[in-house]
Formats: sequence, C-alpha cells, structure tokens
Amino acid sequence: MNIVSHKRILEFYEEHNDAKVPLENWYQTAKKAKWKCFADIKKDFVSVDSVGSQRYIFNIKGNDCRLVVVIQFVHGYIFVRFVGTHTAYDKIDC
Repeated sequence: MNIVSHKRILEFYEEHNDAKVPLENWYQTAKKAKWKCFADIKKDFVSVDSVGSQRYIFNIKGNDCRLVVVIQFVHGYIFVRFVGTHTAYDKIDC
C-alpha cells in the first residue's frame, strides 16, 4: 500500500517517543500489505475498526494512541488523517 503521509506519524512520535516502535511496526506492515478489503486488514490488525466513509481506526501501543486513516483499496492508498493520544482522539470527530 502507498501511505500518505508518513510525516504525521514521524511528528507524533518525535513528541511521544514511546509510540515510535508500535507506529513504525504499523507503517512497515501496512506498506507491505496488499489489502483489498476490511477483512484483509483484520488479518494483520485484529483491533482495527471501520467507522464508514473509508475510515479505519487502529489502536496503537495498547490503545494509548489512535491512528485514523482513509483507505482507498482500489488505488492502494492509505491517507493518514490523525495520529494522537487516546485523549486527543476523544476530542475529534472521525
């Protein structure tokens, strides 16, 4: 999958270094993936949730952090929309 934008992930873990390894693990797994549907994502990330409108939420670092992405399966793109703490996630509308 092509991931846009790794920069958001980097910026987050520059301030939250304890999230670096889990976020990079997610990034490397997603980058190598050839997901065609939600079930394919579930094979790699059991705790992923679909919230509609092509948006998916990943629990990172034991649910301390959340990653919200838009996935366009047909084109093979993942767009990072939000990466943050669970507390910050609770303040947004996915």
